[in-house]
Amino acid sequence: MSTAPQARRKVLAVIPARGGSKGVPGKNLAPVGGVPLVVRAVRACLAARYVTDVAVSTDDPAIAGAAGGAGADVVVRPAAIAGDTATSEAAVLHALERHPDAHVVLLVQCTSPFLTGEDVDAVAAAVVEGGADTAVAVAPFHGFVWRESADRDGEGLGHDKAFRPRRQDRPQDFLETGAAYAMDAEGFRTHRHRFFGHTALVPTDPARVLEIDDPHDLARARALAPLLDAAPVPGRADVDAVVLDFDGTQTDDRVLIDSEGRELVAVHRGDGLGVAALRRAGLELLILSTEQNPVVAARARKLQVPVLHGIDRKDLALKRWCEERGVDPARVLYAGNDVNDLPCFSLVGWPVAVADAHDSVRAAARAVTATPGGEGAIREIAAWLLGPELHHTPSPHPTRHNSPAQ
Repeated sequence: MSTAPQARRKVLAVIPARGGSKGVPGKNLAPVGGVPLVVRAVRACLAARYVTDVAVSTDDPAIAGAAGGAGADVVVRPAAIAGDTATSEAAVLHALERHPDAHVVLLVQCTSPFLTGEDVDAVAAAVVEGGADTAVAVAPFHGFVWRESADRDGEGLGHDKAFRPRRQDRPQDFLETGAAYAMDAEGFRTHRHRFFGHTALVPTDPARVLEIDDPHDLARARALAPLLDAAPVPGRADVDAVVLDFDGTQTDDRVLIDSEGRELVAVHRGDGLGVAALRRAGLELLILSTEQNPVVAARARKLQVPVLHGIDRKDLALKRWCEERGVDPARVLYAGNDVNDLPCFSLVGWPVAVADAHDSVRAAARAVTATPGGEGAIREIAAWLLGPELHHTPSPHPTRHNSPAQ
């Protein structure tokens, strides 16, 4: 172990993130809870008290951009250690060349989306303070493991299949989570492997253990994110502009058509109050809609909000709007409900889905309202930004408007 004073120890977290992935193409940029996997890993490391530096090792410019934007030091990985057969250890050793003064090095995998800063700290502490040479995040495991033999007979691994002891009578087993490892840097340079010397097992919450190796894992992670994430919502200090989709976000996504083909929609009066409060607070506002419809324009006039409608490429229109107003997209909240909103979600810092949004939109959102579109979701967003005095209990039915001009 290094003998450097504890207060001066440099703890480097390395996140390997290749661009190529055969199981899930583009995996390391796939959003879970609205946040790319590599960014989730960077945030977990930055939240750890012991970590002094965070490096993302990648060969992909898009991953490099996302990682750098999240606050990581980007280490461009050479092609020789970026192929399918390259090891994570090779990436860590290469990153260490850029940080030769590191005393402890962590290997953190962005394929474990529910890793927390506390998990990272616990693994680091086992080496920094606990006297271990290496440490690994594990989860308590009580299952019986089986393997099929060459003659297709089931064999028990670590247990006699003819003897079934009670769980409390068996030794505690642990499952390697694959999420985080810590190593004494000097020892790692010598052994070139993540396990050497005394290895500490660092238990974590089994409910958060999930490794993304195929599309089914990614789908499960997206379904679990609303339950396992801290459910962050933005405050006024996080947002400079609010951009609102119309159909399904400010309405319940239904259209009434009269005998002459005129369309009517229902909006919620509480949303109007929320928009007025946002306007008074000085936020930039925009309604952005694919539909070219007098109803959209009429609602925008009523709310005194600029509108762009009849837009085929909402993402390009949003990007141009931000550039014209000097608004940083990272400080834009975009609220939407359907798949045509997803390109805009990838542009902004706060993609928000209404409660009844399409599953793929909820999965890509950073925050999800508790209120469905057309029933006060915009007022709920205003309450996030401006304070609880704007909270209300939405009426079960939105106010119906009998003419497009309302």
